[in-house]
Amino acid sequence: MHIDTLSVGEIQANCYIVSSIITKNAILIDPGDEYAKIKAFLDKKKLTAQLIVHTHGHIDHIQADNEFKLPVYVHKLDAELLMSPDKNLSRFLSHPFSVNAKIKAVDDLAHITLDDISLEVLHTPGHTPGGICLKSDNVIFTGDTLFAGSVGRTDFPGASCEQLMQSIRRRLLVFPDATIIYPGHGPYSTIGKEKKLNPFLVSHKDGGDVAACSL
Repeated sequence: MHIDTLSVGEIQANCYIVSSIITKNAILIDPGDEYAKIKAFLDKKKLTAQLIVHTHGHIDHIQADNEFKLPVYVHKLDAELLMSPDKNLSRFLSHPFSVNAKIKAVDDLAHITLDDISLEVLHTPGHTPGGICLKSDNVIFTGDTLFAGSVGRTDFPGASCEQLMQSIRRRLLVFPDATIIYPGHGPYSTIGKEKKLNPFLVSHKDGGDVAACSL
């Protein structure tokens, strides 16, 4: 498995291209915008995108879906966001958008596979009801659940600070410190680094629940 990262769109969301070294087939994680940029990269690397997976359904992560014309995987609780400009926040940004590709709803602990690539779905609600992280070996794509030095926003409809913090504590911080996280925005990090330095998570090291999503 090989991982490439492209930052796309006005909010610079991370689009991850996860490809098989053997077959050159690829999974697109959160192709949020700039279809031409992503397609040019695929062509340059001689990769063939076969499917799309979304960590959640907000507009900055889904906007290139229709141009790729590929099956789109998303948690069942966020499937409606892909089709609703109000719920995916695109109407708020004055350019209503809905996905018209084939949507495949998944649930917690499902495995999304392509050739020798397998991504395990970890349901991590909080930023959105159907937010997920995707785990493969010692790597987790954390979407807008956990960032390097921060956590996802919880001031959008359907968000919950309490749920987000429980998701991070119970579904992510349980993995080894060396586990690499690839977030929906910004640089990569590790579970160990976030346990130690992320200001939103410091109370976890003393055994308590994280109490707030803002400083």
